[in-house]
Amino acid sequence: MRQGLRWGEDRYYTLAYYLKEAFGRRLYKLALDGGMSCPNRDGTLGTRGCIFCSRGGSGDYAASRSLPISEQIEAAKALIAHKAPPSSSPSYIAYFQAYTNTYPPKGQEPLSWLKERFLPAIRHPEIAVLSIATRPDCLSDEICDLLAELNRLKPVWIELGLQTANENTARWLRRGYCNAVFEEAIHRLSARSLSSIVHLILGLKGETASDMVASVQYLNRFPIHGVKFQLLHVLSDTDLSLERDKLHILSEEEYIDCLLSCLAALSPSTVVHRITGDGPKASLLAPVWSLEKKRVLNHIRQELKAQDIWQGKQFVRPF
Repeated sequence: MRQGLRWGEDRYYTLAYYLKEAFGRRLYKLALDGGMSCPNRDGTLGTRGCIFCSRGGSGDYAASRSLPISEQIEAAKALIAHKAPPSSSPSYIAYFQAYTNTYPPKGQEPLSWLKERFLPAIRHPEIAVLSIATRPDCLSDEICDLLAELNRLKPVWIELGLQTANENTARWLRRGYCNAVFEEAIHRLSARSLSSIVHLILGLKGETASDMVASVQYLNRFPIHGVKFQLLHVLSDTDLSLERDKLHILSEEEYIDCLLSCLAALSPSTVVHRITGDGPKASLLAPVWSLEKKRVLNHIRQELKAQDIWQGKQFVRPF
């Protein structure tokens, strides 16, 4: 538990702070594509995906799936070479991001398909962590056992797109599973000492600041490792774009206000992996202010300082 500690200027348990503790240095993320599918796209649950999901299955920044994993790693390293200095130690997170990364295409044997993708990544000498984005309804006991085996080689993080704890909003999102499925998956992962990172979207249709805080308070009940906060993006190649005129898109000030309330409500032992996000410039319809990511991050930090009423345990803000 991190109660009673301050984490520098950020006032919350940042990923950078955690990585310094756990690995002694910064790690850089390499977005990879394992050629996976999704039950929300292959007809099992639906064919159009979640309402906000792009045609690339939210893997817009990943290397080409046509390349072997070892070549994807090299291609991804080249893309971030300007900010990732050479190191003698493993310095990268292999991030399988596109679609549902424990759900191979129909007709493929799941365990062998996953091993063929994950083993080359986790055995790569420069990879320190394997991070796998998936759905809680795609984590069978057999798959969790495989992930636990990999976790004995190097740390494995499982990223789950809960997005909201509000079941009504989840139905609008076409998430495709209920909260009970998420809860079962979290306990299944925790029983195998696998770290889970949960994604939440702020600014979903019809949700108030109180609803967003309620999602954070819901997460506090479970043994999760981290959380990623993401503002709602409207991309041109999504079904969400068809509802753009019906949406209230959060302003920068509104988003920061909601984010700070969520950080205040979050358990101090939970690592915050992300506090905003940036959609692909070519397809982003709204909010356009999010394209200035560096400026937005600086604005968030300024507000954290200005509104900090530190009380010895964690950043606390009235809401």
